[in-house]
Amino acid sequence: MRLDDLQATHLIQAGSRETHRLLVAGRDNDVKNYRAYVGDHLVRGQKIESLEGGRPEVRNTLDRAERFLALVALLTSMLAALAVALAARRFTERHLDATAVMRCLGVTQDALLVTHLSEFVIVGLCGSLLGVALGYATHFVFIALLGSLLEVDLPQPSGWPALQGLLIGLVLLGGFALPPVVQLRHVAPIRVIRRDVGLPRGGAVVGYAIGLVGFAALTLWSAGDVKVGAITLGGFAAAFALFTLAAFVALRGLAAARHGARLDASWRFALASMQRRPANTVVQTVAIAIGLMALLLLSVTRTDLVSAWRRAVPADAPNRFVINVLPEQRADFTAMLGRAKLSSFDFAPMIRGRLIAVNDKPVGVATYKDEGARRLVDREFNLSYTDDLPDHNKVVSGRWFGAGAKDELSIEDGIAKTLGVKLGDMLRFDVAGIEVQGRVTSVRKLDWDSMHVNFFVIFPPATLGTLPQTWISAFHLGDADTGFTGRLVQHFPNVTVIDTGAIFRQVQSIVDQVVRAVEFLFVFTLAAGLLVLYAALLSSRDERTREAALLRALGASRRQLTRAQMAEFVAIGLLAGMLAAAGATATGWVLATKAFDFAYAFGPTAWVSGIGGGVVLALVGGWFGLRTVMNEPPLRTLREI
Repeated sequence: MRLDDLQATHLIQAGSRETHRLLVAGRDNDVKNYRAYVGDHLVRGQKIESLEGGRPEVRNTLDRAERFLALVALLTSMLAALAVALAARRFTERHLDATAVMRCLGVTQDALLVTHLSEFVIVGLCGSLLGVALGYATHFVFIALLGSLLEVDLPQPSGWPALQGLLIGLVLLGGFALPPVVQLRHVAPIRVIRRDVGLPRGGAVVGYAIGLVGFAALTLWSAGDVKVGAITLGGFAAAFALFTLAAFVALRGLAAARHGARLDASWRFALASMQRRPANTVVQTVAIAIGLMALLLLSVTRTDLVSAWRRAVPADAPNRFVINVLPEQRADFTAMLGRAKLSSFDFAPMIRGRLIAVNDKPVGVATYKDEGARRLVDREFNLSYTDDLPDHNKVVSGRWFGAGAKDELSIEDGIAKTLGVKLGDMLRFDVAGIEVQGRVTSVRKLDWDSMHVNFFVIFPPATLGTLPQTWISAFHLGDADTGFTGRLVQHFPNVTVIDTGAIFRQVQSIVDQVVRAVEFLFVFTLAAGLLVLYAALLSSRDERTREAALLRALGASRRQLTRAQMAEFVAIGLLAGMLAAAGATATGWVLATKAFDFAYAFGPTAWVSGIGGGVVLALVGGWFGLRTVMNEPPLRTLREI
């Protein structure tokens, strides 16, 4: 209704609860400045609400959505870094001979460095600009997928994301492409007559280390989520070290298998070929495993994470809250819920109390500087009591008080941090003029996604059981039972029924739309992963070509060499798939439990897909990258050696 008509209705009387809200929208800087100004002039009873500080159920869902998108960005960046490093390594190997000839013709080291740096800077800028243009086009798809969350026209993107894209592209270039390319200036002219002379070893380690640190810092900054970034980067760093160690151990085990088992000639040759090139074999195996691990993390494991995300907000979560049920109405109220076949519902006492002292020291608004803490002590808490730990609550510190306890309490971890309360502190509350106190013996973590009745502070019944109280209930009401709310209010006219179905539907809508956005972004991660696989297999193409020419000159048939090559790819893919499945499963579990805060169910899908996918990708990528090896005339190859 119009505000001018409110007074004539006489709805606002003594004791009425009335709230006024001012909604503000505008440019980010204007809203930020206005919020800072208002925050310095708030009076008692006033507060600032925002999307970040809104309902815990919606806020948790939006936080998880942001972490999923950050995860996709991080994985794509890391795969791109690996692909750039492998491609630069092959570029360096292919230009050794040409660089040696140029050195013999008098070209200086500085001139060589400027030539190669200029080439890579141009390529890097062109690639980064192309990526920025593709990202700008992609954001329109995001608007279509996520824009319905806000029924307003979104503004044009600023230039900041474009700058981030350019910086990431240049850091990728500087950290992972330039170290091996810069080494070309050290190629000895004697390589023209001695092909065994290569690059000095270890010269690019410092460059890689600096590039890795810069890349990690830049990706964490661009992703905007330190927790997800740290877990993902840490998981991939640990996976890289463990995969390298496992690949070397596996090579030693294959040596024993080659000599001790009765294997086909193709398999013996394949295993021997892997052991002749231990460094290349390890690089290829680790690169394929890392790339496949990322693909698994955003395909099979992503499906598990999304399923767990959906399960975190169950379809039968409570969507009706009933408050102000009087103690004498408890039996009749629960009986009515039972007749409506609502057998699963929450029902708990609720007592209003104001925090007045912590460890016998009075507290008030002036005690705290934090805005959230000031609001908490300026209003009454909803307290409750029970002997049993409520469902959807988990004790994370201390112990839950048992039956018969007195003068103890349990507090929610978020509010404990806000107020600076810790185990052993004594809290005193004023309940309708009666002071009650209890010592904090446990800190609980609440499952806000469950939509069940939750309390920040819970006492034993012996402390609060006799104080003035009402009861609160929560239950799930189906679409066909909407008439039950009217009957409930008619039978209990003093109660208030709150329909939270709108919040629940909003949470589900956010989940569904963000999942579609993540699946769309997966296309880019898949493309980066395939580039890694292709670059890893292509890195040994020249050596394989020379080896095939020698063997064909010695009488080996094309069929024998093809079978041996395929057997080698199967062995590499099998090992890489096992390592990738293990790494994806471990990283998925850590992300689910530590970053997204929901349970993760282990399944065999990641292992089946990892091992099978590793073999298939190695075979397909090997054929695609090395299909021309057998087509090279042996005579031409031998002349080039």
